Amino acid sequence: MTAKRPALGRGLDALLGDSRPGNPTRETESVPLSPDSEEGVIGAIAAIPIDQIDANPFQPRTQFNDNSLEELCQSIRINGVITPITVRKTGHRYQLISGERRLRASKLAGLAEIPAFIRMANDNQSLEMALIENIQREDLNAIDVALSFQALMDAYKYNQDELSKRVGKGRSTVANFLRLLNLPAVIQLYLKDNKISMGHARCLVGIENEEKQLELAQMVIKQDLSVRQLENLIRKKDDGGSKTLKDKVVIPEWCKEAKQKLSDKISAKISLKPGRKGKGSLVIDYGSEEELQRIFNLLNE
Repeated sequence: MTAKRPALGRGLDALLGDSRPGNPTRETESVPLSPDSEEGVIGAIAAIPIDQIDANPFQPRTQFNDNSLEELCQSIRINGVITPITVRKTGHRYQLISGERRLRASKLAGLAEIPAFIRMANDNQSLEMALIENIQREDLNAIDVALSFQALMDAYKYNQDELSKRVGKGRSTVANFLRLLNLPAVIQLYLKDNKISMGHARCLVGIENEEKQLELAQMVIKQDLSVRQLENLIRKKDDGGSKTLKDKVVIPEWCKEAKQKLSDKISAKISLKPGRKGKGSLVIDYGSEEELQRIFNLLNE
């Protein structure tokens, strides 16, 4: 008896089946479907009224280039929709699974109908197909890719190794995208708006201090810095050579008073160097072994 494959696998196979060697596409076949089934192919390609198609609530893509949409619109006016979109039946209407750019461009072109594969798919399958279709697009911005990866991990409890296999990308690639979600929201917006590149963002995500991240991101934008220039700037900062990026730590007044009292007591110069999260160092200067011994004696009193 053949073991039943998980629904997730069937959803992925349906999406990527025609792109893998030796795996014939299922979308062009007319497969019988029982009325109460929630999976499988309802039919082949059908012309669907555009006003009966609802948006995909799981669509991870948040930005669409107006110029690119207009170019696609002009192509559709001349050649029609070459690649059908994919929809699922929801009651007496349809819900888009993949192909939102084609649907939007078709609306702009004034089409009343659009060719579509009609599928039966549950919410999980619809989410999976929409996410993976977007991940495979080269023009999807890095933050939307990262959000798509995170959504798949949240929905299916994948770890990074499992996710990399599902989407056909290396584990390091997946990890680099996911790290971008640790950046401040402002910098994520810079990346989505193409004000900085993913190379810039990868440099910034390695910096722990959020103020420094923001300062550097703004420098990249204002000075049109390359990734190499940003790397050099960060390296100089790490070497203590960038005055603009030094920690701006405010020393509490009670620390200043305590330092002065201790300095007065032992008659020696004291330097207070605060660090992060309340940590820091206290440095006592001495000019000879005798002076050091004197300081020890005073501290032991």
